[in-house]
Amino acid sequence: MKRYYQQSGEEVRERVNGHQEPLSAQEIEEHRKEFGENVLAEGPKKQVWQIFLEQYKDFLVLILIAAAVVSGFLGDLESAIVILVVITMNAILGTVQTRKAEQSLQSLKKLSAPEAKVLRNGIITKIPASEITVGDEVYLEAGDYVPADGRILENASLRIDESAMTGESMAVEKDGATLEGEVPLGDRLNMVFSGSFVTYGRGSFLVTDIGMQTEVGKIASLLKTAQKQQTPLQKSLDEFGKKLSVIILIFCGILFGLNILRGNPVGDSFLFAVALAVAAIPEALSSIVTIVLSFGTQKMAKEHAIVRKLQSVEGLGSVSVICSDKTGTLTQNKMTVEQYTADPAVEEFLVQASILCNDAAVRDGEEIGDPTETALVNLAIKSGIDVDNLREQYPRCGEIPFDSDRKLMSTVHEMVIDGERKPLMLTKGAVDILSERICSICKDGKAVPASEEEKRKIEEQNQKYSREGLRVLAFACRVLPKEMPSRLDTSAENELTFLGLIAMMDPPRTESEEAVRKCKQAGIRPVMITGDHKATAAAIAKRIGILQKESEACEGAVIDSMSDEELREFVEGISVYARVSPEHKIRIVRAWQEKGNIVAMTGDGVNDAPALKQADIGVAMGITGSEVAKDAAAMVLTDDNFATIVKAVENGRNIYRNIKNAIQFLLSGNFGAILTVLIASIANLPVPFKPVHLLFINLLTDSLPAIALGLEPHVESVMKEKPRSREESILTKDFLIAIGTEGLVIGAAATAAFLTGLSRQGAGMGCTMAFGTLCMARLLHGFNCKSDRPVLFRKEFWNNIYLLGAFAVGFILITGVLLVPGLRNIFQVVTLSGTEYAMVCGYAFIVLPVVQLLKWLRKERK
Repeated sequence: MKRYYQQSGEEVRERVNGHQEPLSAQEIEEHRKEFGENVLAEGPKKQVWQIFLEQYKDFLVLILIAAAVVSGFLGDLESAIVILVVITMNAILGTVQTRKAEQSLQSLKKLSAPEAKVLRNGIITKIPASEITVGDEVYLEAGDYVPADGRILENASLRIDESAMTGESMAVEKDGATLEGEVPLGDRLNMVFSGSFVTYGRGSFLVTDIGMQTEVGKIASLLKTAQKQQTPLQKSLDEFGKKLSVIILIFCGILFGLNILRGNPVGDSFLFAVALAVAAIPEALSSIVTIVLSFGTQKMAKEHAIVRKLQSVEGLGSVSVICSDKTGTLTQNKMTVEQYTADPAVEEFLVQASILCNDAAVRDGEEIGDPTETALVNLAIKSGIDVDNLREQYPRCGEIPFDSDRKLMSTVHEMVIDGERKPLMLTKGAVDILSERICSICKDGKAVPASEEEKRKIEEQNQKYSREGLRVLAFACRVLPKEMPSRLDTSAENELTFLGLIAMMDPPRTESEEAVRKCKQAGIRPVMITGDHKATAAAIAKRIGILQKESEACEGAVIDSMSDEELREFVEGISVYARVSPEHKIRIVRAWQEKGNIVAMTGDGVNDAPALKQADIGVAMGITGSEVAKDAAAMVLTDDNFATIVKAVENGRNIYRNIKNAIQFLLSGNFGAILTVLIASIANLPVPFKPVHLLFINLLTDSLPAIALGLEPHVESVMKEKPRSREESILTKDFLIAIGTEGLVIGAAATAAFLTGLSRQGAGMGCTMAFGTLCMARLLHGFNCKSDRPVLFRKEFWNNIYLLGAFAVGFILITGVLLVPGLRNIFQVVTLSGTEYAMVCGYAFIVLPVVQLLKWLRKERK
């Protein structure tokens, strides 16, 4: 059988579909059942039971299992059972968290999936690329990804980058002609292949293969399987965790030796050392980062920012420069009439003329036609003019269409003039062209000869509008002879009577000015980079606050002759770049990066992809953006709005802040536990905790409150801070000091409770009171870690329902362990009197006001 490239388009359609018509709805369903989804296999997904078993692979969990076995052999069955129950509960919790994080990321992946334009039911429709099936007719244009393999049907200068398939760096110019004989993949000019993208032209093709049957699906090395990659923050925390683990294990080893020397049983000493290591080592750091990031990206998706790479969420908090396009991002991407100039007596007629000499329409809110002309239609509608009625009343009986050489458009309509019906020609066009053709102007409703002074005033008004970044159209009219020829000639566009000027622009989005203000408040430099004219760009930039002085605007050509060193110095003083090329964008981004900045860059076209990859945070437009730009970007805006970028930065800062708070909670609590044990060891006192106490603390106070802190409500105050430095570690000197001092307070409270119990009824009571105090203190400490400023007596103390829930669950559990007789034996605690329970609560509660006071003192010192 011949290959597809050896057959004509009609032969391929007959072979694939069995007929020459597009697929019917029933045939589409049949083909989808037969050929499956148009996706590349990603390998089998892990089942819930597999994720559950993986929780037992952790080194510390294996040590605990060994400890449980040792305890059982030594006759301590209760401790063995408790250890196994605790690690099983941890495994269940870890499984639930992992599944939720995976589901969250999977839903984000669906949101950012590519789309394709397909002929369905006689209409070209956008559908997810995964729904394409064999026999579909797909339409392509510059910027589109090719979603499947297929035979070209229509070709209008189609050029496709197939470097992913063939390694050929140059785009291939396609040709629909049938090929003879065996032809290598790279020379099959009448075929398109999945994974390549259109760089120029347009066309359509018939789908011949999808999913794993495509050429890219056959090449295992090119499969785009989703691989889990750690974010920089996770790598940093893992490295820190490993170093900390070594220190803790050495400490636990020394403690084990001391207990043996003091005559304690080997089994008990070993079990305690293991439990202390498990409780002290913050093994949950990396997983908590993943969970917080995944939930954070879900929130961002609801606010129109789809994060494609988790690493970018961390980077968002550090963004110090945002390079944004103008059209559609800072502006509404909708031309709107701003001002017009005309003699008062002919203002209404000027608006009517702008409708009659116009090919656009606005129906049910849908704008059809050139944006400049739809702006004129919208002006008429706002002025109370019935557009359809006006056009019916004065139908077009002749026209000279617009062309780029004349820069004019004229239409002819019959109107009653001086009591009789006459053909009136309405002309619109560029001011400089039309002003040369006028011989009169309207004054007090009458046509009077146009003097050179009058023409000069028209030009001055035009220049004034242009300086404000407005696009200006001039309108004029001429009464034609009754014996008007059936076909107009351009020579008729002379001896015109000037009606007026209409000035329009693509206005800024209403939210852009506030977004720019927030940027500057947050220490972020907003920079406009556009292909538009300098005057237009500067006018918009002034309105929204990006541009302060005219000298801060320049054209891209200015930087052509600059070296990279010169450009680095130059960018600091420029806020607006006009008439830029893709190469300019890359150089501008790189110059800011070399000055130590984290740069976010917006883009929508194929040519923007290199700049999006160069930027730290590439931001593609979801509405107007090409699939190539979206694939290169770290984030996609579903509303193409600059304010969404600023909101995403705010979310990124809040997510980072919440992760930092969760880490602070974990490390300070663990430090408090270690400190209590260390003080007891140095003072030659009994061990303050039983192994089961430390395992209970690890389960109760590590995961739930830490995750709850990661879901802390976002606050706008983060936008009053300066961006983080690129080199700044999360574990700064101030951060470690805060962890140390807060851990000291927790450790002091637990030690005080231990000493109190020891003095009242001996080691059993001391252990019980220390255990109860440490648990409750760490639960309360969760509220301390909500913010780096005091929150006691503020509304925000109560604004996190997850933290309140974690505290309530923890408080009920520890109270049950301390007071319920059946649980006391399992958790090796003694009976507490009402006074002793109150003392435990009192020692734990002290942690809250003391740490709040320390935060207030730190804030005052700063």
